[in-house]
Formats: sequence, C-alpha cells, structure tokens
Amino acid sequence: MIFANIEYLFLLILLIPYVVWYFMRRKKTEPTLQVSTTRMYMNVPKTWKVYLLHAPFLLRIVAFVMIVLVLARPQTTDNWQNTEIEGIDIMLAVDVSTSMLAEDLKPNRLEAAKQVASEFINGRPNDNIGLTIFAGEAFTQCPLTVDHGVLLNLFNGIKGDIAQRGLIEDGTAIGMGIANAISRLKDSKAKSKVIILLTDGSNNRGDISPLTAAEIAKQFGIRVYTIGVGTNGTAPYPMQTYAGVQYVNVPVEIDEQTLTQIAGTTNGNYYRATSNSKLKEVYEEIDKLEKTKLNVKEFSKREEAYQLYALIAFICILLEIVLRNTVLKKIP
Repeated sequence: MIFANIEYLFLLILLIPYVVWYFMRRKKTEPTLQVSTTRMYMNVPKTWKVYLLHAPFLLRIVAFVMIVLVLARPQTTDNWQNTEIEGIDIMLAVDVSTSMLAEDLKPNRLEAAKQVASEFINGRPNDNIGLTIFAGEAFTQCPLTVDHGVLLNLFNGIKGDIAQRGLIEDGTAIGMGIANAISRLKDSKAKSKVIILLTDGSNNRGDISPLTAAEIAKQFGIRVYTIGVGTNGTAPYPMQTYAGVQYVNVPVEIDEQTLTQIAGTTNGNYYRATSNSKLKEVYEEIDKLEKTKLNVKEFSKREEAYQLYALIAFICILLEIVLRNTVLKKIP
C-alpha cells in the first residue's frame, strides 16, 4: 500500500491539540453537584450509558483519521509477476497493395480482412501474435506480443491508400512478406509457429521468391496458411478521375498455384476467400491448432484503494449523530 498524496498525513498532527482541548473543555463544561459525601454511591453499579460517554469523541477521531487517509489517496502497489499461459506464435502477413481496395468484399478487401482478423485476435487472448504488412516491400507493423490492444490499434490504423501515398512501394512481394514474418518467428520457442498470409494477387516484386521463402519457413518449422482474397472473374475497383471516383471492373488474378505450393511445402493449407464468411472459416481452422506453454511477465497497474476508508468514516459520523440524538442526548 502506498499513498499518492502522502503529505496529507501531516494533518494527523492536529489530533494532539484536539485531544488536549477535549479533556480540558470537558472538565469545565460538565455539570456538577456538590454533596457532603459520596460514600453512599460507591456500590451503585454503572450503567452502559457511562461507557458510551466518550464514544462520540472516539468516533470523531476515527472519522477524521479515515478522511485524512482518503485525502492521501491510498493505492495498491504496482507489481510484476511471471505466469505460464497456453498459446501459439502467429504472424499475420497482410497484403496492403492498392488492389486491396477492390470492393468485391465489403466494404473492401483490406477492411474485410481487418475486421475478420480483429475478431480472430480477440478470440485468442493467450497467443503471441504479430503483424507484417507488404506490398512491393514488407515491414513489421507489430512484433509478436500478447498485448493485443496495442496490436489491434496498429492493425486498425492501416489505411488502404498506404501504397498510393508512397509510404510503401506498390506491388505484391509475397516472398518478402513471408521472409519478414519468418524473421519474427525463427527464434521462437513455441511448439507451433504459424504465418497467416493474405493476398489478392501474384508475386511481382521483391528479392525473394515465394517458394524460396516457403522453404526457409519449413526449415524453421513454421507452417504457412495462405489465403487468396477476391471473387471469381472481375471485381469493382475505385479509380480517382477528374470527374470524381469512378468504378471499373478489373480481373481478379490470384496465383493460386503458388499459394497452394507455399502451404503444401510448410504443411499448411490454402484457402480461397470470395466473401467475408469464407475468411472467418480460415480463422476457425487456425483455432484448432495445438497450443504450447508461454512464460509471460504480467504487469499490474496501481488502483485506488480509498473506498474502505471512506466507508468507515461515513459509518463513524453516522453513529456519532445517532448517539448524540438518542441515548446520549443532553437536556439543556
């Protein structure tokens, strides 16, 4: 237990003059009756009211102490502790090329992928999950973490025009996306290491071919689940023109053969997602993976602990009021 405003505890010094004042004042204000002798009252038993004479004073003291403690803001202390949980290590590799703006999935391919993947992340609180994004190049958006709040914030912050704005080279570097995810998983001690690769095209950029990256993943015992996103035939794609946004139908060209080979090489599976519901089926399959134990260092934040002291102060004040107006009521 610690106090956020410990300086308020100096107010307790005020109790010393108050106690002195109480007993000095009591001697001067109590009514007296002079008699020649009190011997006749020596054997008279004291009533229970006598023992309650100083109860209001004691209740007032306790209430004051409790109020001072509330002002000092007692808090539970921060602490770290090591815990063991069940989980697997998963890297999500998501294509963010401009073609992911096609609207054959609603509202578009990228937003649909973000929505379904976010539900998947929320459903696996004990897993180490990270995020790689790729277009013509790849980089880690979020390393492996069990802090899924941070992961979701970074994931949801990805915009569909990231390649259009020049923040990343446009294109589809599937091999680079896999390689980047491997770099985050290769030193993992987890029994199950998984990459979930989501793309809507075929490899046309990067220094590493998809099949070479798959062989590297296999060497590190990493399974790759590949997802081809896009409807069959053509898909509506928004294009900015001088007249505003115009939609044109573009062919859906997913290299299913390569994606199937990647999955097969690493003992994973290939899925074709032509709708949002198909995407959910992929993550339901991942949920069936084996789990392994992970050692996690948990941090607990400070919490306010004034409630009990405030309650005691309230009860003491209430009891004093009741006593002074009932059994200890003075007649003028």
